[in-house]
Amino acid sequence: MFPLKSLPLAITLACSTAFMSPAWSAVGADEAARLKTDLTPLGAEKAGNKDGSIPAWTGGHTTAIPGFRNGGKRADPFAADKPLLQITAKNMDQHADRLTDGVKAMLKKYPDSFRVDVYPTRRTAAAPQWVYDNTARNAVKAELKDLVPSNAYGGIPFPIPKSGAEAMWNHSLRWRGEAWHVAVKGIQGTGDGKHVVTTVASGDFQMPYYFKDGSPEKFDGQFWSIRLINSGPPLRAGEGVVGREHMVGDKTQVWAYITGQRRVRKVPNACCDTPTPASAGISMFDQTDVFNGRLDRFDWKIVGKKEMLIPYNGNKLLATPEAKALDKHHLASDAMRWELHRVWVIEATVAAGKRHLAPKRRYYLDEDTWIAVLADHWDANGQLWQMGFSNPVVMPDLPATTSPGMFGFYDLISGAWYYDGAMNDSAEQYRIMPRYSDTVFTPEALTGEGVR
Repeated sequence: MFPLKSLPLAITLACSTAFMSPAWSAVGADEAARLKTDLTPLGAEKAGNKDGSIPAWTGGHTTAIPGFRNGGKRADPFAADKPLLQITAKNMDQHADRLTDGVKAMLKKYPDSFRVDVYPTRRTAAAPQWVYDNTARNAVKAELKDLVPSNAYGGIPFPIPKSGAEAMWNHSLRWRGEAWHVAVKGIQGTGDGKHVVTTVASGDFQMPYYFKDGSPEKFDGQFWSIRLINSGPPLRAGEGVVGREHMVGDKTQVWAYITGQRRVRKVPNACCDTPTPASAGISMFDQTDVFNGRLDRFDWKIVGKKEMLIPYNGNKLLATPEAKALDKHHLASDAMRWELHRVWVIEATVAAGKRHLAPKRRYYLDEDTWIAVLADHWDANGQLWQMGFSNPVVMPDLPATTSPGMFGFYDLISGAWYYDGAMNDSAEQYRIMPRYSDTVFTPEALTGEGVR
């Protein structure tokens, strides 16, 4: 068992970005060379920590999972691992420095059911060599101008970030494949412990930013595409959403097919704290994948880097049947795997002249993958309101450790919660696809999907 000792911030930076910020320059060649020495190709610290509880990165997990076929169920390659430690409301104070405010609030709110099972840390993150090569190029070429990346393509844009906004773009532009298909559910948990299915959907996703044959010169800024078609629940069967996300927020476009009107409508203001049609209005646009979308509502600051306990290598949850994965008030603790990892702590405060339902937020980005794995949200009264979460999964066939969906949030005030991208019972879990035609992600194609 490893000791969970308090660790001061490894890095304390006063870097922040304000709305209409000046350009941040790329790093110099000498600093970028660290991606081939003491840093991993994606920008994490290659070495382990002092006590060995975080091991060194040695290339990630690229060994095929026995019996896996593309599109099928994804098993847990670490099913034989046993928890090293269980953290509950009774012993949480001993480990408080490695728990987010949201996790501590959940332990206190649900002392009889919510716990953190700590497993051995496995640094499984990996990517193809061409992604590593593009990341090295981005390090010396990419810039952030008015909160928008320029001259970045096909890799982590800012592997050695100098600002909070750069780190958040690393999350949004993280490696998760070129194109994929999922069969998912959205499930709302009510404050009194009921589960309500809000969405049963077939989803197609694509990242033009990661087209292998592309280049910064050819890339037009549209980095993420989505099409979701609902087959349930009955009230929502036949609905659909198409989105094309652009680095310049004003150029992002989202359309929804409304069955009652039998027509496609463009969704106005498809960003920020606007409710998403894909979640039946339960979740905000920028809660997708813990954070998604434009950055100009907030000022962003790197608080530092810290060793924290986060959900990780979550194939265990993916392999758990839905009935056993859902507790009354949260995901079942028995289905979760937590590990100790270094994370970038990024704080967001609402920018001058802007508004947001959660005017203060804190994000925890895994250093190896850049996934925003956890988040804390405070409301306008300064009260801790929500805990956002994601569940990174090992996919050696990509290769990657990435979040295939399986994200959501807990409302720490009302007790309600939301689990999006649930694919526990799906026969098909994250099928890697050949590149889709661009016409798939158009309102015209969405019109053709309408069934009533």
